[in-house]
Amino acid sequence: MSQYLRLATFAGSVIGLFLSLLLLIWFPAAWWIALLCAGLVLLGLRDVTQTRHAVLRNYPIIGHFRYWFEDIRPEIRQYLIEGDEDEVPFSREQREIVYQRAKNVEDKRPFGTRKRVYDSGYQWLTHSIRPRKIDSNDFRVTIGGPDCKQPYDASIYNISAMSFGALSANAILALNSGARKGGFAHDTGEGGISRYHRQGGGDLIWELGSGYFGARAKDGSFDAGRFAETAADPQVKMVELKLSQGAKPGQGGVLPGAKITPEISEARGVPMGVDCVSPASHSAFSTPIEMMEFIARMRELSGGKPAGFKLCIGHRREFMCIVKAMLETGITPDFIVIDGKEGGTGAAPMEFANHMGMPLVEGLTFAHNTLRGAGLRDRIRLGASGKLIHAFDIAKALALGADWANSARGFMFAVGCIQAQSCHTNHCPTGVATQDPARQKALVVPDKAERVYNFHKNTLKALGDMSGAAGLLHPSGFLPHHLLMREKDRDMVTGDEVYPYMPEGFLLREDDDRFGYLKRWRRARAEQFEPHDGGI
Repeated sequence: MSQYLRLATFAGSVIGLFLSLLLLIWFPAAWWIALLCAGLVLLGLRDVTQTRHAVLRNYPIIGHFRYWFEDIRPEIRQYLIEGDEDEVPFSREQREIVYQRAKNVEDKRPFGTRKRVYDSGYQWLTHSIRPRKIDSNDFRVTIGGPDCKQPYDASIYNISAMSFGALSANAILALNSGARKGGFAHDTGEGGISRYHRQGGGDLIWELGSGYFGARAKDGSFDAGRFAETAADPQVKMVELKLSQGAKPGQGGVLPGAKITPEISEARGVPMGVDCVSPASHSAFSTPIEMMEFIARMRELSGGKPAGFKLCIGHRREFMCIVKAMLETGITPDFIVIDGKEGGTGAAPMEFANHMGMPLVEGLTFAHNTLRGAGLRDRIRLGASGKLIHAFDIAKALALGADWANSARGFMFAVGCIQAQSCHTNHCPTGVATQDPARQKALVVPDKAERVYNFHKNTLKALGDMSGAAGLLHPSGFLPHHLLMREKDRDMVTGDEVYPYMPEGFLLREDDDRFGYLKRWRRARAEQFEPHDGGI
């Protein structure tokens, strides 16, 4: 639609100018109508040629209504263009902060907090009477265990997994170009490494899903030779096995052959015109021990780069099966990324999006404490993803056990997403989540790459300011006791009361059965995921 609208704008501009001239000649008294028509013509021409606003490039003239609504008071705007706060994936505050930081706009606001601070569930960080000054906000974490030959010095805030195909070529290029400038990582998603990832030149975390795109044999199985060839690229810094994702855990997918473009075929290593299947589970392994052996193989084939896996926690005992396999084989991943069920940028069945999988806070806490209980936490880095937009969100994730955080939709907003929720229709109005060549041209890469860089830089600046205010010299110093929350109108609790760090080695000693860890640990087996007694 957008390409026809732009053509119509140009055609209408020529016709409009001609009619305005005739109107002035025939009816001089109607000069104001001619002037209005000429003004609209010039506005339309300006909209399709400017580079800052993708909406106006795709929807000249009428796109201004969106920005006019933004000038209305926030309380009115919320219902006019966003609906009920509980029915949208991001709050107004989250969107405003992303836009402000991406555009280097002042984010200070008068009249105090906008949060309802006396409501149950309100959370905050404690601060120190002696704050510290942090000079550099380039916060990093080294990822790579004892068996890793090429550790990666990663930013503690990176772009989460979003595949080429789900996002447009221009969106991928803008994200990766911003990541290169800011020195942070870009997770490829399971759609493989596209030419646009490579063109951007930024650090890549190559995600390998059950479709094995980029390392796929003709029958859809894992091809070790192709994997080694792809992983050898210096741009690839880590390799990540995807078990599940927060939006739709437990589901695979099918990309119809009719939707496979030459570029998607190239990135995924699949033939044109043939349906491309991503199974719900992996064919390369079927037991926890086999999974650990596969991760060790990924690390070896990649030349010793950090190898790990990502999942949304489901059956807690199954995660413990994996941890027991680590103990039995002596093989540990270099990292684990915990994806909360609230994450997921693409389309997913409503029931899955709302009711399948464990939210990030519970999943992260469980994984962190299980690794502590098995005495493995110091060997494995933990990443977290799932609506981590604010500096507060990152600080909270770090306090609850994460070593770094990933964000998908935060960076999508930075490249221009307006949350139209049409990702699955190919009609994204800003060119972010579409393969329509005309629509994605509205996303101007240099401008949006700068916004990606700004968003990352300004978010880490805010995180540094919060860390200093808490009396810390680095965000990694956040612990559960820095987090407070209100349970009822008069009661508040500290984070370590609700989400405590369990003792190191408690599962091995079997001396602490709080929160039901031990009963699941005793049922977990390294030899298979299936329970012997029917429990989860």
